[in-house]
Amino acid sequence: MKFVDEVSIRVKAGDGGNGCMSFRREKFIENGGPNGGDGGDGGSVYMVADENLNTLVDYRYTRHHEAQRGQNGGSTDCTGKKGEDLFLRVPVGTTVIDASTQEVIGDLVTPGQKLMVAQGGWHGLGNTRFKSSTNRAPRQTTPGKPGDQRDLKMEMKVLADVGLLGLPNAGKSTFIRSVSAAKPKVADYPFTTLVPNLGVVSVDRWKSFVIADIPGLIEGASEGAGLGIRFLKHLARTRVLLHLVDLAPLDGSSPADAAEVIINELAQFSPALVDRERWLVLNKADMIMDDEKDERVKEVVERLNWDGPVYVISAIAKQGTEKLSHDLMRYLEDRADRLANDPAYAEELAELDQRIEDEARAQLQALDDARTLRRTGVKSVHDIGDDDDWDDFEDDEDGPEIIYVRD
Repeated sequence: MKFVDEVSIRVKAGDGGNGCMSFRREKFIENGGPNGGDGGDGGSVYMVADENLNTLVDYRYTRHHEAQRGQNGGSTDCTGKKGEDLFLRVPVGTTVIDASTQEVIGDLVTPGQKLMVAQGGWHGLGNTRFKSSTNRAPRQTTPGKPGDQRDLKMEMKVLADVGLLGLPNAGKSTFIRSVSAAKPKVADYPFTTLVPNLGVVSVDRWKSFVIADIPGLIEGASEGAGLGIRFLKHLARTRVLLHLVDLAPLDGSSPADAAEVIINELAQFSPALVDRERWLVLNKADMIMDDEKDERVKEVVERLNWDGPVYVISAIAKQGTEKLSHDLMRYLEDRADRLANDPAYAEELAELDQRIEDEARAQLQALDDARTLRRTGVKSVHDIGDDDDWDDFEDDEDGPEIIYVRD
């Protein structure tokens, strides 16, 4: 199944049914009173989180969704039938955004959670509603109100406790294979991971956590290069990041340089994401001698001014992976206890989560806008240098001058 984590759709709630104008017509009753019924309410549109789904591919080709309209009112005070609500099932971890205002309507983070995204129209009133002592034969009705219509953008973010960061071929997929039952593709060339992979790490019989592997980052990723930038948003909901560094790169490059590249790209994508709890994991330690290994570890730590946890492992040989898994489980348990007992800490983390969400969304939107401008052959004013001729940005003399501006 194709992995799709972003889609745009249009939803339309059902219109309300119209009220009916009717009068009693029975034998031996000369002047029957009004008996027109009300219309039915239109159906609403809801998003429902379904834990059995893991992609938004169902909405990639079906973009328009409309709830049922309410029936019109009938005679003999019959009320029209209410339109059936429309339930759109999405994966757990989906964020629903109003495409026109960029307002976040809601997050679906628990199985079975429902979110109304379009309210059905109210019913119209029949002429029975307007009868009075001075108006015995009202000929007034009201039409049903139109249902809400919205253009929505849905973003799916995988829900994982631990996220993996690193350059291509840093050993992220090998690591997730060694600590869980997940079997992502592993090969000796870059970008073997094309979509996020999830694995459940069982530390004890009753203890486990979820780890997420995203495509590797490369230099220039924050400007749209490579694959990983589009999946960095999936790390927004993780609790701790593991920064994997290859101690023995095949091209002979410096591990310290590789580690620095990831830090720089992370900071450019989302400064708040840099503040997320992050552990340094130096992988492929079995491929170099001990003295050289110690020297490379020291170089990476000093280059990054690292003062956090450092682990030296070999994912393929499963050296050090068990200790790392137990330490992660212990950290996640301590974090959960502190969240439950320390309101200030919980508020601080909630604020950090929101900052990461906002920065990631703004960065990806800017990349999409820039890509659209390039596709249409239009330059943003921010891309115009001193050497550019402004005459190139004028239309023909017959039409108005148009300058495209990106705020």
